[in-house]
Amino acid sequence: MIKVYRKTATIKAEQFDGTKQSADQLGLFKYRGGWYLETLEGSMLVSNGYWIATGVNGEHWAIADDVFKKTYAELPVIPENVAYIIKQAKKGDYKLGWVFNATYLGLWRVSVGNWIRTHADVFARAWLDGYVVEEDE
Repeated sequence: MIKVYRKTATIKAEQFDGTKQSADQLGLFKYRGGWYLETLEGSMLVSNGYWIATGVNGEHWAIADDVFKKTYAELPVIPENVAYIIKQAKKGDYKLGWVFNATYLGLWRVSVGNWIRTHADVFARAWLDGYVVEEDE
């Protein structure tokens, strides 16, 4: 029976713009007129627009732009007070449904509850996949 899987690891990625500055920043090297990346499987040719990904163990690989856009999405950006709710709820072994229920019962500060209600999909994605805390302005 065929099983279906989803990716669970978070990666960091940066797009190569074809310039020497970008190549230097991404650790690429020039060979026979092309830019290459050293990977666990050997040297890989990198074209302009490719993404250089860094995995959980610090390994690197290149991904064509069209494949990258079909495979990866940026982590959601959430306010610090909402991130605190996620961290504390998971620490207390609460489930996502409980957090939404508590939101509608008004257990959080009004600003937090309003944010969760108006960004429910973003909140759920942050709960499931991880998040980035928005920077102070």
